[in-house]
Amino acid sequence: MKILKITLLIFCTFFAISFVNAQEKPKSPPETATGKINGTTIQINYGSPSVRERKIWGELVPFDQVWRAGANEATTFETDKDLTIEGAKLPAGKYSFFIIPNKTESTIIFNKEAKQWGAYKYNEKEDQLRVKVKPQTTSSKVEKLVYAINANDVTLSWDNWNIGFKVK
Repeated sequence: MKILKITLLIFCTFFAISFVNAQEKPKSPPETATGKINGTTIQINYGSPSVRERKIWGELVPFDQVWRAGANEATTFETDKDLTIEGAKLPAGKYSFFIIPNKTESTIIFNKEAKQWGAYKYNEKEDQLRVKVKPQTTSSKVEKLVYAINANDVTLSWDNWNIGFKVK
């Protein structure tokens, strides 16, 4: 009987620990930004990491290297109609979305290989479009990475940076 009680106690403890661990929220939960610009529907799917007291730009996200523009799987950018991004044509479709950040000028990349994990297998030859934009620093900080689809642009905000691009 004593062995049965000990076995039951161990089983219940294991079950309780497993249940508590299963309830933890992911550190970079999946998010979706959806909106319309001039009648065109845009959807951005991304993992939304938090700053969590880390230095983001130039450290966690290194300068001059391809970054998945979010966490986990590569961020995707989908449009149901052709768009003009910073003056260049982007055909309708679904793309992986990358950024090469830099203090003075960042490169926005729309890559034809939409299904990717991070930027580990990023292939520049599959780029549909690349445009350059100037990141803006802000006095206020944004803890969780967020995308906003506005009337004329799309903006990524995280930490004390906004990286935006014009859309027509």
